[in-house]
Amino acid sequence: MSEIALSTGKGKSRVWREINAVITIALRDITISLRSPASIIMSFAMPLIMMGMLGGSLSQNMAGGLGFDYSKFMLVGMLVNMLFMVTTMGMTSLVEDHTTDFTQEMLVSPVSRYSIVIGKIFGSSFGAIVSMAGTLIVGLIMGITLSPGQLLMILALSPLMCLSGGALAMIIIGLVKSNKTANIAMMLITMPQMFLSGAIIPINNSSGVLYVLSHAMPMTYSLDLARAVVYAGTPEYSSVVLFNPAVNFIAVAALTVICLIVGTFLFARSEKNR
Repeated sequence: MSEIALSTGKGKSRVWREINAVITIALRDITISLRSPASIIMSFAMPLIMMGMLGGSLSQNMAGGLGFDYSKFMLVGMLVNMLFMVTTMGMTSLVEDHTTDFTQEMLVSPVSRYSIVIGKIFGSSFGAIVSMAGTLIVGLIMGITLSPGQLLMILALSPLMCLSGGALAMIIIGLVKSNKTANIAMMLITMPQMFLSGAIIPINNSSGVLYVLSHAMPMTYSLDLARAVVYAGTPEYSSVVLFNPAVNFIAVAALTVICLIVGTFLFARSEKNR
């Protein structure tokens, strides 16, 4: 009995150590963000550019005849897009940590590589939440709102969406070690997703290569899941939502796990081979 109790105690101690590592790394990134007013300002300014200008122009020129309220469609799309884009861009801080040898210090600590990566993702997601708030403010100015219940559902899904975007970014981080290259690479994986996942342009009728690409992108399923909870029980549901919510959730979870495993492996290998 004593051996079982000792083993259980060690197991609990290890779990708490991993949780503490995730929280500590996340809080470090959040603190860095709070000490950089420019990054917070950019997090608020990005929704103004993306939704206010691009989304507003599309709303005025292509919303007619869609069969549903394009403004609400766009607002949900931009909320998820901000979560993905800002979290992904925030992961480039790992490249700077690499040059200052901070990642080496983390990797020699007695915690899992996955705890380090997940902590970085959640720390990067702070700016994404700020951008999400900015998107809601821009939407309010444009006269587009969601109910408190719909907002709570999106917030409940946001950790999974940030984790999905950050996990995808880890694959790039594991392959490049130049900050400039990393920033360009992140734009190359975020911008196509914004247009091909249905964030601002419906993809119901996509075919050929565009169909394949849109269905291979993690944001497509995260976005469709968010729209499923927002449009649930409305006449527009069948016109807006592509897949069953269960399919979306499984797809997001599966793609996140795959990207997390591959990205963490590449990241750890690149640090080991220095």
